[in-house]
Amino acid sequence: MRAIVCRSLDGPDALNLEDRPEPETGACGVRIRVRAAGLNFADSLMLRGRYQEKPPLPFTPGLELAGEIDALGAGVRGLRVGQRVMAVVNHGAFAEKAVARADDVVPLPDDMDFVTAAGFAIAYGTAHGGLRWRADLHAGEVLLVHGAGGGVGLTAVECGRALGATVIATARGEAKLAVAREHGADHVLDSEAPDLKERIRELTDNRGVDVAYDPVGGAMFDLSMRCIAWEGRIVVIGFASGTVPQIPANVLLVKNAAVLGFYWGSYRKHDAERLRDGFGELFDWYRQGLIRPHVSETLPLERTAEAIRLLTERKSIGKVVLQVH
Repeated sequence: MRAIVCRSLDGPDALNLEDRPEPETGACGVRIRVRAAGLNFADSLMLRGRYQEKPPLPFTPGLELAGEIDALGAGVRGLRVGQRVMAVVNHGAFAEKAVARADDVVPLPDDMDFVTAAGFAIAYGTAHGGLRWRADLHAGEVLLVHGAGGGVGLTAVECGRALGATVIATARGEAKLAVAREHGADHVLDSEAPDLKERIRELTDNRGVDVAYDPVGGAMFDLSMRCIAWEGRIVVIGFASGTVPQIPANVLLVKNAAVLGFYWGSYRKHDAERLRDGFGELFDWYRQGLIRPHVSETLPLERTAEAIRLLTERKSIGKVVLQVH
């Protein structure tokens, strides 16, 4: 089978398309014929050894995929060969076939295509879990979403609207702001505007936002601290800016505010049932048209390095997906 292989931790330049043996399922694994695979900022970190998960070299990157079940381990129940599914893996999605744990495999709705499904699990799972489980976002509250033009930010705009919040979205450039507006943001603000704090305060009658959703870090986190309301919550998703912020605890004390870390992937180990329940609600929202996944770029497997650069250079809007079969 064809697979993308990383042999050194030198970023996307170190990737090669190679012929590799098909992976074995093991007792509790599910082998999937990969139709499409989603890209995430975490993929770029893993290629440089900077992600939480550090697979030994050489490895095939890729954390999420969609396709058809090709083979089942002897201990797997409730799934069948030929079934259309999406899955999350520790690595290995950027290949023609990949093996996932049975607990990480989710059957697809009939009306969801493979490209949409390939970029669905991590971005929507993170947005849904971060807002519903960690931030406890309620209808009528004000949600501030940073990086709203990217995959994780844009899904948070939609999930915030589905939960009944008023959504203020920040992103860089009019094209990304336009997409955030199309996907439900009530207000859109350029993240590089010099008066960003004042604009947010004006939109909230000087009260501040109830929840800030931050996959960017750096200056955007600092802004959230200045704009958070009394008893507000800041959900830390990642650090796409490259800067890990330092938290001024005195601000938390004065505002009775909270900063909440959220790593969605850890629930695969600690609370897999909650993940499955989350997908149930997300699929309901998808069928109702409350969320509309946006894939801006679809590239073939041999252009994986280019696809990763689209993410790291912030040239994509929404999700980037590899078409495998």
